[in-house]
Amino acid sequence: MAAIPLSTVIGAPVSSALLGLDGVFGMHGWQWLFILEAVPAILLSVVVLFYLTDKPADAGWLSEHERRWLIDRLATEERQREAARHYSVLQALLNPRVLALSLVYFGAVAANYGLSFFLPQIVKSFGMSDMETGFLNAIPFGIASVAMIFWGRYSDRSNAHAQNTAIPLALCATALLATMLTNSLPVTLAILSVVLIGNYSIKGPFWALATGTLSPATAAAGIAGINTLSHIGTSAAVWLLGVIKEATNSFPMALIPLALLQIAGIIAVLWINKQETHSVAATSPVH
Repeated sequence: MAAIPLSTVIGAPVSSALLGLDGVFGMHGWQWLFILEAVPAILLSVVVLFYLTDKPADAGWLSEHERRWLIDRLATEERQREAARHYSVLQALLNPRVLALSLVYFGAVAANYGLSFFLPQIVKSFGMSDMETGFLNAIPFGIASVAMIFWGRYSDRSNAHAQNTAIPLALCATALLATMLTNSLPVTLAILSVVLIGNYSIKGPFWALATGTLSPATAAAGIAGINTLSHIGTSAAVWLLGVIKEATNSFPMALIPLALLQIAGIIAVLWINKQETHSVAATSPVH
């Protein structure tokens, strides 16, 4: 997951440089960007086809001990799935915890995509060139990539995944609303760095919370459902940001829906934690 923000750290300045090829061989800069950034994906598709394998037994890049451990682990998990009650995809999607977790991740994904699209425009609105925008856009994502690793490790040590999901959500919501308080580029960049710190720090503890909350019977379909439901509304959320920006001519106003989604996510996390606490209490022996 750290590769996600790191890709922007590298990609933003590179993309800005490629836009500077505007007019070369009669093509627009955005055309050069599309063509040249497609080349690594095409080359890697060949690597994936011949290097990665379908089964751990065929993975020559694993040691014999690693292959045996992974094969045994997968076999154990398969036996557990076969022994558990099987839920249909619809049953998993309608599971209240899956719906609550989908709401949390919807807010996180919407903020992620919203800032990926709008952060360069926000920076450029301060009069920056394409290259300056590219380098400045990389800074918040670089900081976020370090923060998410730190927070994920801290969350595992503390084993308080609900709390460690709610805190970054609160940080993200507060920072999004704080963008309304400044017209300074350095301050805006600092605030948006905090937004991205919160946004990317959600990912580690959130998925630990999701996999720990869902039963083995609902986990596979539930995780797929969370991803599906959270991404369905993301395009609408990003569209809404554009509509608000056009209507108000204000990026901070456009970010308010993202802040509200983080607040809704906090409420959902608290509900999930309460349900989990009640479930543990109900199954604990009475002394």
